[in-house]
Amino acid sequence: MPDPNRMPVPRRGPAADRPRRHPLDGPQHLPLRPLWLCRACGLSWPCAEARLLLRVEYDNRWLDLAVYLSGLYYEATHDLFRLDPEGGPTPRELFQRFVAWGPYRRPAVALPPACTGRCRTN
Repeated sequence: MPDPNRMPVPRRGPAADRPRRHPLDGPQHLPLRPLWLCRACGLSWPCAEARLLLRVEYDNRWLDLAVYLSGLYYEATHDLFRLDPEGGPTPRELFQRFVAWGPYRRPAVALPPACTGRCRTN
């Protein structure tokens, strides 16, 4: 019987199988795990080419792209922390690298309209 005081361990995130090869004979810009470097160019993944290809592949399915990248962010955080718990990238740096560059970022709440001159100030 599982211990009710212990939090469950989450499942592994998605497989890093995107972006798909484009053009068909070109190199695949996929991550080399657990280092999370691009297999094609050796830069930190997602590299500029991978980001471009991901935006093209996901076209207007921004939520799908956000879910995919968030899962990879989880995987990268796990892998990179295990490799170097003291000197690896911070969670904020990884979030910027994996998730924040997407086109789907919007404010969590609607901002109030700008004051038109009839606003009360106290």
